[in-house]
Amino acid sequence: MRYLKTHSTDPHYNLAFEEYAFRQLFRGEPLLLLWQNEPSVIIGKFQNTIEEINEDFIRERGVHVVRRMTGGGAVYHDLGNLNYSFIMENESGLIDFSRFTMPLLRALEKMGIDASLTGRNDLLIDGCKFSGSAQHSSNKRILHHGTLLFSSNLEDVQAALRVKPSKVESKGIKSVRSRVTNISDHLSEAITLEEFRELLLFHLFDGAAVAEFLPGPAELAAIEELAEGKYRQWAWNYGSSPRYNLSRSRRYPFGEVEFRLEVKDGLIQSCKIYGDFFSTGDIEALAQRFQGVCFKEEDLAAMIPTLPLQECFPALSGRQLLCLLLDLPE
Repeated sequence: MRYLKTHSTDPHYNLAFEEYAFRQLFRGEPLLLLWQNEPSVIIGKFQNTIEEINEDFIRERGVHVVRRMTGGGAVYHDLGNLNYSFIMENESGLIDFSRFTMPLLRALEKMGIDASLTGRNDLLIDGCKFSGSAQHSSNKRILHHGTLLFSSNLEDVQAALRVKPSKVESKGIKSVRSRVTNISDHLSEAITLEEFRELLLFHLFDGAAVAEFLPGPAELAAIEELAEGKYRQWAWNYGSSPRYNLSRSRRYPFGEVEFRLEVKDGLIQSCKIYGDFFSTGDIEALAQRFQGVCFKEEDLAAMIPTLPLQECFPALSGRQLLCLLLDLPE
C-alpha cells in the first residue's frame, strides 16, 4: 500500500487531490491518504447545500463549503480532524464499509481505545460518534474516505451544521446528526494530532517503514486544474444541489413580504410573491423577472437594481430585498 500526503489544508485542493488519485494514480495498487482541512463543511454529492449549513455561521467564520464526490451526509472539518482515504481495486463493484473500518478499529484498539462500528459507517466511542465515512466505486476501483475527530472544536462541529428553520424543502439526502466526541479525550496519555497520525500509520502498516509518495509536477498541475475547474466553483458546490423549494419572508412597516422560489441546478425556475402588503405595481411581472437567475449573492445583487422595485414596494430598498432573499441581516 502506498501512502500519499497532500501537504495542503485547502479543502478544494485536497478533494481534487483525492479524486485525481482515485482516477489516475498508481492503478493496481492500494493507496492511503491522510489529510487535514482548515474549517470546512464538506457536502455529500447528492445533498442540497443550503439545507445542510448554518449560513450565518459559515459567513461569519469564513468556513469553506465544498461538495465531495461521494454520497452520504455533510460533515465539518477543522485542523483537529484527520481525514483518511483508502483507494483500492474493486472488481466486484460492491460497497463494503467494514473492509476499511475494521483496520481502523484494530489500530485504535492498539492505542487503548475501545471503539465500535454501528450501522453501516459510523464509528463510536462510548456511544458517541467520532468518525463517519462514505464510498464511491467506479471503473473497478473504490474510494473509501472518512473523518477521525481527534481534537476538533465540537461546538463548531454542531454550529456549522445547525440549519435555521428557513422553510427549505428538497429531495436532497438529509444528514443525520449524532452526539460526537474527540479521540484525544479517550487516550490514557496526551498526544498531538501529528503523533496520532504517526501511530495510526504505524499500526495500519503493521509496524513496517512507511514511505511517502508524491505525484510529479505534471500531476500536481493537473490536480490544481481540477481544484480550480471543479472544487472551487459555485456551480459544483451549490449549483449541483437537487431541485428544491425555498421560502423567505420578513415583516416590514408596510406589511409582510414572502418570496417562494423553486430552484434547480442553482437557477430559479419559478418565483411567487405573497404577503399582506398593499401595492399598485405588477407583482406577478416582478416575480417573473427572477426566472432563470442564478440563486447566488453576486447574481442577485447584479439583477435587483434592474427591477421596478419602487413601483411594487416603494419602501423596500434593493439591499433589503437582497437580505430577504439570502436570509442576511440588514
